[in-house]
Amino acid sequence: MEFDLWWLLVLPLMFALGWLASRVDLRQVGKERALRRDAPQAYYRGLNHLLNEQQDKAIDAFIEAMTADPDTVDLHFALGNLFRRRGEYERAVRVHQNLLSRADLPREARERAQLALAQDFFKAGLLDRAETAYEDLRRSAYASQALTSLLQISERTQDWHKAIARAAELELRATGTYQRQIAQYWCELAAQHQAAGREAEAQQALDAALQASPQGVRPRMLRAQWAQQRGDLALALQSLESIDLVQPEFLALAAVQIAQLRQQLGQVQEGLAWLRQRLEQTPAIDLLDAVLLLDPDPASRARCAQGYLQSHRSLLALKRVLEHPAPGAVVPEVATAMQGAVDNALRSRQRYRCAACGFEARQYFWHCPGCQGWETYPPRRLEELSLLGS
Repeated sequence: MEFDLWWLLVLPLMFALGWLASRVDLRQVGKERALRRDAPQAYYRGLNHLLNEQQDKAIDAFIEAMTADPDTVDLHFALGNLFRRRGEYERAVRVHQNLLSRADLPREARERAQLALAQDFFKAGLLDRAETAYEDLRRSAYASQALTSLLQISERTQDWHKAIARAAELELRATGTYQRQIAQYWCELAAQHQAAGREAEAQQALDAALQASPQGVRPRMLRAQWAQQRGDLALALQSLESIDLVQPEFLALAAVQIAQLRQQLGQVQEGLAWLRQRLEQTPAIDLLDAVLLLDPDPASRARCAQGYLQSHRSLLALKRVLEHPAPGAVVPEVATAMQGAVDNALRSRQRYRCAACGFEARQYFWHCPGCQGWETYPPRRLEELSLLGS
């Protein structure tokens, strides 16, 4: 009997404990369900704030959503990208490092988080850490994107050997042609060697640049510059005039230097005939300047300038006519006043403009300071380009 009475006391107690446990579980489940209901609401609020360009409110909403559902990977990416866009790189790094610390993160999400972390470092200017992060992605689905960023890092750090290797690898991956960039990298490397007094290495680098891009103009101009510094005027002239064989439109960049070399070599008439022929074939104000520099006859210079103005009605051509008037044609004081007026009008037009980003500069750049593009400047100033466009 005592045994039976004991069971009669235990059974109700067990029932009561089970009921209490179920109530606790139900409350916990209810709280979790409420949090999960709140998470998407906060997420949608964040998206709405983003659409309304309210980044502060969007960040608050995403943080609330992450608190409610910390396992949601997309919320981490959204929040990290927002921090990066706002320039809060340290917070972006923490978000993406928190993702990478999770052992249960799928491979695809892990690679995506690694890419986001590398972008954080790159934007923050921590190029060494960005390079390490991008290197870890070279065998991932983001390999091409990582290599492109690594190439940009090589350019910023002026590590031209790495830039050449990475551009060649990108070309092997069929992501485009990089021969023009590779040629420019070799030119930059050649300039480094020349500045350090390593002339043999500099010439080898120029050979490599021409091998990468046989129609390259910059290697020819560099070779001419250094040959002229050594006193080898014939080689300098040959290098510059060879531009006409590969890219005649770029001959304008070297025209005045060609005229000066012809003068120094005592080849005025030969040079004048050669330049006049190129001026007819590829008209450019710099070629006109070269012809005017070599022509010893004032009347002939005036006729040349006037003829160019008739066929190319630009302020630059008018300026040359005023600078080389026919004898007795214009009163000197009037000509000076007219030149001043033309100079004022040309002040904003004697610039080169990048075809990629529109960055303007008074001198010609092979590497655009604005968009970091290579060979994006046409070899014509704005005044001439507007004339060609019309």
